[in-house]
Amino acid sequence: MIETRRSGHLARAMNRNALPRRGDLYAPACPSRGVLDHVTSRWGVLVLVALLESTHRFSELRRKVAGVSEKMLAQTLQALERDGFVLREVYPVIPPRVDYSLTPLGREVAGHVEALTDWIEERLPRILEHRARHEEHRARHEEHRARQEDARAGHEAPRPRPARRA
Repeated sequence: MIETRRSGHLARAMNRNALPRRGDLYAPACPSRGVLDHVTSRWGVLVLVALLESTHRFSELRRKVAGVSEKMLAQTLQALERDGFVLREVYPVIPPRVDYSLTPLGREVAGHVEALTDWIEERLPRILEHRARHEEHRARHEEHRARQEDARAGHEAPRPRPARRA
């Protein structure tokens, strides 16, 4: 079989427009990092899990995702819609009605995110216990370091003062 290579303007345009076969999260310029940011941001996670339960209007989502500002919710929904995870449906009624739901791709990623949120909620007591032990250890370490510095300061000879110029 003879292999032909494309050359010229058309080949370069086709290569430039070709979608990557797979992302590489460790590559700084890979678009997968942006997707990761959208999916794993505090508001992205909460919006995805909320929409996994059911379709919501903007105001319902804002109440469900307590603490999110209107601006951040709008930006999060736009990013998730742009990535193909959220479907925004506008109904031509007065007042206007807009519903947000997950696309099939959105349901898939939301399922993974929900598994993570479930894991966190189930293990929260253990996590908080570790956090408290860490803070206690850190406080003891800081206390010990401060005592050592005080001891060193007490044994040091006073520094000579620089001579004054007349």
